[in-house]
Formats: sequence, structure tokens, C-alpha cells
Amino acid sequence: MRLYRPFSVPDFINALPPTVRSIAVLDRTKEPGAIGEPLYLDVVTALAETRVAGLSSFEVEPVVIGGRYGLSSKEFDPAMARAVFDELKKERPQNHFTVGINDDVTGRSLEADPEFDLESPDVVRAVFFGLGSDGTVGANKNSIKIIGEETANYAQGYFVYDSKKSGAMTVSHLRFGPRPIASHYLIKRANFVACHHFPFLERQDVLAIAADVATVLLNTSIPPDKLWRFLPREAQERIVRGGMRCFVIDATKVARESELGGRINTIMQTCFFALSGVLPRDEAIAQIKKAITKSYARKGKHVVERNFAAVDRTLAGLHEIHVPNSLVVLGTPRPAAVPDEAPDFVKRVTATMLSGQGDLLPVSAFAVDGTWPAGTSKWEKRNIADEIPAWEPDLCIQCNKCAFVCPHACIRPKFYEPDLLAAAPAAFLSANFRSAEFPGRKYTLQVAPEDCTGCGICVEVCPAKDKTEPRRKAINMRSVAERRDIERGNYAFFLGLPSPDRALLKPEVKSSQFAEPLFEYSGACAGCGETPYLKLLTQLFGDRALIANATGCSSIFGGNLPTTPYTTNAQGRGPAWSNSLFEDNAEYGLGMRLALDKQAEMARELLREIAPQIGDGDVSALLDTPQRSEAGIAAQRERVARLRRRLASIPSKTARRLEAVADALAHHSVWIVGGDGWAYDIGFGGLDHVLSLGRDVNILVLDTEVYSNTGGQQSKSTPLGATAKFATAGKSRPKKDLGLIAMSYGSAYVARVAFGAKDSQTVKAFDEAESYAGTSLILAYSHCVAHGYALRRGLDQQKLAVDSGTWPLYRFDPRKPEAAFQLDSAAPKIPVARYLENELRFRSLERSDPERFRELQAAAQSDVERRWQLHEQLAARPAL
Repeated sequence: MRLYRPFSVPDFINALPPTVRSIAVLDRTKEPGAIGEPLYLDVVTALAETRVAGLSSFEVEPVVIGGRYGLSSKEFDPAMARAVFDELKKERPQNHFTVGINDDVTGRSLEADPEFDLESPDVVRAVFFGLGSDGTVGANKNSIKIIGEETANYAQGYFVYDSKKSGAMTVSHLRFGPRPIASHYLIKRANFVACHHFPFLERQDVLAIAADVATVLLNTSIPPDKLWRFLPREAQERIVRGGMRCFVIDATKVARESELGGRINTIMQTCFFALSGVLPRDEAIAQIKKAITKSYARKGKHVVERNFAAVDRTLAGLHEIHVPNSLVVLGTPRPAAVPDEAPDFVKRVTATMLSGQGDLLPVSAFAVDGTWPAGTSKWEKRNIADEIPAWEPDLCIQCNKCAFVCPHACIRPKFYEPDLLAAAPAAFLSANFRSAEFPGRKYTLQVAPEDCTGCGICVEVCPAKDKTEPRRKAINMRSVAERRDIERGNYAFFLGLPSPDRALLKPEVKSSQFAEPLFEYSGACAGCGETPYLKLLTQLFGDRALIANATGCSSIFGGNLPTTPYTTNAQGRGPAWSNSLFEDNAEYGLGMRLALDKQAEMARELLREIAPQIGDGDVSALLDTPQRSEAGIAAQRERVARLRRRLASIPSKTARRLEAVADALAHHSVWIVGGDGWAYDIGFGGLDHVLSLGRDVNILVLDTEVYSNTGGQQSKSTPLGATAKFATAGKSRPKKDLGLIAMSYGSAYVARVAFGAKDSQTVKAFDEAESYAGTSLILAYSHCVAHGYALRRGLDQQKLAVDSGTWPLYRFDPRKPEAAFQLDSAAPKIPVARYLENELRFRSLERSDPERFRELQAAAQSDVERRWQLHEQLAARPAL
């Protein structure tokens, strides 16, 4: 059906031959409350109306059945189409069926033959498994263009992305052949398979997609003569039995030697053309370099030249490995996706999804109510880092800054009693804890080797250096191959060490990092600037937080499947997290506050009513004791627990009603979280409404100054002079001052923070915001991959933003009428140009339009100076 609305009955009927006996109508939608899906109902109605009008020309009135396909983005391939035709052949075909999903609950799904394939043998089918942000997808898009434009072949490309950010798996499906390609589905049997990240072989059966006699290309640092024994047994068996040829290259080494960082795309692309033979080698290299020039010219001549150098080095590093004729020596089987100690749901469902087999899960595998367990990211173990941090106890000053800035909660400190070390692994490191409050304790800084993304931001922030060897710090990056097995055991022991009582921890940088993070191992980009704020939020208030999260990066890495990074503590408590839309998230979070307040109001009324049976002293403590400190909240929770025990023995409706809302007597912290696209643009109306009401909610804006989740579009938060996707001319107007707008109400706490510039001010702002009984707003500078520089330098760039005055730090506290506005950063001490020159979003305009770049740079400097003067004036006067 090419035209769906308006539905033309005559055209539809005329398109059907009179010999039609049966029709299957497939809808890519689900209408459980209707008799059938929309297109099915239209077809049935069209046939019925034609028959009633006496216009039917069918020899026998057709049987019509309806079915659902493609639900949850499922494939629809020839095997599924054949299953539908096979069903139509039956004397009594099933109506209201599902195809492509194993619906073992209703029993209405059709079974498709997974081996059925219609691909012509002269069509080359290539599948590439890449690591998000390594350039694999971009290179394959260039390859398809080269093949389609420079050869006689027709070409097609499909690209499958993980909903996690950079660092997740991407799968590129490329077809090309002598005829037009109409295969609107992913490749099932590939004759070329490339694995650009070797650990994928340990997590998934990558070669299951390979056809017999396929060519396999692997990227690994393992020498070619030793590689075979490191392959999982399943991969060895598939290669030998399929008669495959296997090639290997250390693309990471070539990229490093060519100063490309982690971008291995041009290297692997060169290998593909060299092995596929689709173009003569010299011609292929010429076309690759042409594509490089087109892709990277805007980034500068040096970037183009580095990619050229990588292409030229590639073929010397490409080797074919010897494949034995038989499996004389088998390798180690691929490890289980999750360990045996994982919960049942994780082993049954999450593990299947992690193995890339999620489409095979039956409907019965999932909870009837749609719930999904929290804290499952700890079982994923992505192993995407080439290097991980190693701790040097003799140099460490125990500042905990590395843990504070870690985007994935992969490096953690603990202090503990020395006798606990008796059961420690031999390689477990410790040092005497430097603390007058906790004398005699031991201290350990431990990395999670399989969860670390290798961003290196912990090394950048580390202030402790070896005076005799300044390049050696208390944290240094080391090869993951050397450290993983050792640190895996160390980390398991570390997690078993007790966490300190939260009531003993102060809201300071060092102390806050001893609190267990309840946001861990997310799918955010390596070096992400948003996640450290969320991790801190959970460390300070997480076990009592309710989080309303706007759609965006923070919802993708925050509530993604198959694993969820928000987790619970040893008491089973953790943040209650829920995602809402761009346009209504502020109101959504406000609703949480209103509901909690109403429940608390009901609880207090019922408590007073039942007070004679509880005891006036207990009731007074429940109603009047302050709860803003950790100790106060812990005491209130214990009082609520005692109340529940007492209520259980009271046989009255009032007691039952009070039991339902008693938890609301303990203070809950409501956080409304989202990015700048939500706060400055699409959700601003709701945000402004919430700011005006003064209710006790905390608003955290993770300000990347660009729509990061959708590839980097311009927002009202985008600074003057910055370029973005679809806005390449550079923004000509200054950034919207959301902080000043919020302060104009005079009743909202407002803070502007940048943890990379002043971490202590960030912690203080979070603590003050949560303690404020009204509305609070925290604007958090978040460096982002969309800014166009290596995120390892994100902390330096945050500091430059503050030092240039582009992002001044301040706090506005209505509780201090004589000095409400406080500037927390000094006057600008470097020109704005010093900050702008490091980021591609500013630099690209300099190359495309130098004159406009200079004009906007001057305007940006003037705007910074004007705003700084305004901030100084605010700091010199009492509250608004």
C-alpha cells in the first residue's frame, strides 16, 4: 500500500485479480483495544462495501486475515514473508497473528525458518562490528558511496546503532552487486565480516553471521602468530568448519602512530578494500583519500594528512593468520554474558540481550506489568577500554578528585579497618588513611577494570606527581591486557568492603566520594561531562531522590535497556527515576512534589488522629524533628519503621490508611533533570512555571550548549559564535541567560557550576540547593563530544570557560538577603579566544568564513565583559 489515507476503495479493488482466494493484511502497529489493526479494518470494510454494492468481481469471496509485523523495530525478511504465505495456504488460516515475535503467551505468532534466504550469490554482503565513536560507521558510509559511484555495482548500506552513546557496538551492513538491490532487511549471511573491537568476540557470537568461505578481518594488538589460541572456541570452530580466511591488523597501533587517537576508521576501510577486491588496490586507496579530504578538510590540513599517513601504513600491518585444517587444539569457550551470581532475570533476559540475541526472547520472558529491575549495568562488563588507570599508593594524597570526575563511577575510594585486609587478594593495594577523624584506618583507590571506558580524565585531574619523574602521577594509564585479570579480583574484594555510615560524611569533595554512587557504569560517552553531576547527586541524596528526567542524553544512558545504571544500596534503597518528554518534564517533576506533599499532609492528619494509640512523644518526634541532615533522615526513617510496627497491631481503618502513606513522613528530595534543549528551549515554558511557584523541587540542567543526543543542533543555550549541525554559519546572538531569568523571581536558589573548574563550589551548590525549602536551579557546565575535542581535556576546557568569563561561577541564595548573589570565580583573566580555539564548534567557522569568525569572536568578548559587569553589580547589592 503506497497510499493509506485517503483510502481509495475502487483503486484497491481494481488492483486485486478476480482469482484472489485469500489476503493477509500486515500492520506495523498494535491496537489491542480494537477488533483489528487499521489497515486490516480498511481492507475488510472495502471488500464488504464492494460486495454489498454488487460490484464484486471475485470468483470466490476472499478470506482476509490480519497480522502484526515489525513491532519493536523487528526485522521483516523473506523468511517471515514466506511464513505468512504458508499460513495463507492453510484451509483455516489464523487471524490476528504476529510474525517476527515469539508470542508464547497468546500463541498467535507464526514460525519463520531462520535458514531461509533469497540473497543472490553474486551480491557481496559485508558486515562490520564497530565501537561507537571509532569512525566505523562514517567509513562504511564512505565505502558505499565509493562503490556505488566509482564502480558498476549497485550498493546499499544499513546501519544498526546501540541506543547507548559512543563506546557501544555499531553494526554496518553493506551490500553491493551487479543489479539493483531491493533487500530491505539486514544481512543474515555475510561473506565478509570485520570485528573492529576484539573483545566483541568474547561477548557475542560475531561469526554466527558469517557464510562459509567468508573473509574475516580482526583488529587486535595480539601478534598474528599468537592470535589463534586467543580466539574463543566458538570462533575457531566457525572459521575452520566454514573454510574461512582470517586477517588481522593492529589498527589501534597504526592509529596511534598516525596521531589519530582512537579513530581506526580509515585503517579498517583500507583493509576492507584491499581484501574485497572491489577496486584495484591503488584506485581504492586514491578513492579513500578523496573521501578523507571531503570528510576532514574542515578540521584542518593536519587531520587530513594524519589520515593519509594511516592509509599508507595500513597494508604493511595487515597479516593473514594460519588457520589449522582441523580443531586439534580448541580455544577457551566464550565466557557467559553474566556471572552465575547474577539475579535470575539478568541471566534469563539481560544476558540474552547482551549477547545480541534479544530478538529471540519470547513474550513470556518479560514481566506482565512491564517493570524492569534497577542496577543491572554492573553485570554488563563492556570491556571497551584499551587502557585503564593504575593506582600508585606511595604518591596518592587521597584527595578523591579522580573518583569525583569519573563519568562512569569506575574508580572508587574506601577507608576501612586494617583487619579486613586479611582476606584480600595478594595484589590488592592499600595505604594508611590520612584522616584525624578516622585514625588507624586503611585506604584503597580501586578501578573497575571491565567497566572503565579508558577516558583518562582521572589522570588529568590527579594533582599528585613524582618529583623525580613528573610524568608519573598517583594515577597512570596502563594496558588493560596487563591489568584486567588482576584488577577484576581486586575490585570484587573491594566491593565487599563496608561503606561508611552516610551520617559521618560531610558534603565536601573528598568525603562525598566515600558515599556509594547509586548511578554507575552507564552507557554515556567516555569522558562524558554530564554523568559526574548525576553520580554526585546520587552520592549526596540518591537513596531518597525522586528524579524526573527529560528526554535526551540523560534519559538514554539513564534508563536504557538492557541495563540500567541507577541502582540501590545495601538497604535496597535508591533513586526513583522516571523519564518524561521534552515539553512537560518540569511539570512532571512538580507533580511528584505535589503528590509527596499531599501524602505527607494526609499522613500528618492521620497521625494526629491516631496519636492516643501511638503515644504523644512518638507523634511529636515524627511531626517536628528536622530532617535536612543525613542523621536526621536516618532517625526519621527509624521512627517511621517503629510507627509501622505499632500500626500493624491497631485494627482500624485509620491505621490502614496511615500505613499506605507513612513513608511520606520521611523527607524526599525531588530532582528535575534534563539538558539545555529541554530547559532553554522546548520545555522552558514549564520550567518557568515551576520556578514561579516556589515549591520544594531541585532543577538540574546538564548544559552542553547543544542538542547533544540528536547529533548537535543549535539551542538557545548555544554560545555566540558556535556552529552546530544545520547551523554552520555560527550563532550571531548571545546565549540565553537562564540563571538571570530564574533570579528575577527572587525566590529561587540559583547556582552556576563547573566541576572541572571548581569542584568544591559544585558540591556546595548541590548541598545548598537541596537544603533550600523552595525551588532551586543548578546550571551545570557539561563538556561534550559535540564540542569537537578529546574529552580527556574536558576539565581543562571547563577551567578555560570559567577563567575567560564565558561561564562565571555564582550562587544566588534567597536565604541571605544582605548578600544573596555571590560570585565564586574571579574576574576574567584570559581572552575568550583562548577558550574558543580548542573547540571545533568555534574553530570550523574560522576555516569556512574567517571574517565572520573574527566578528563573532569580538562580539563574544564584548558579551562576556558586559555580563561580567552585570554579575559584579549583582554581587554588590542585596537580594532582588
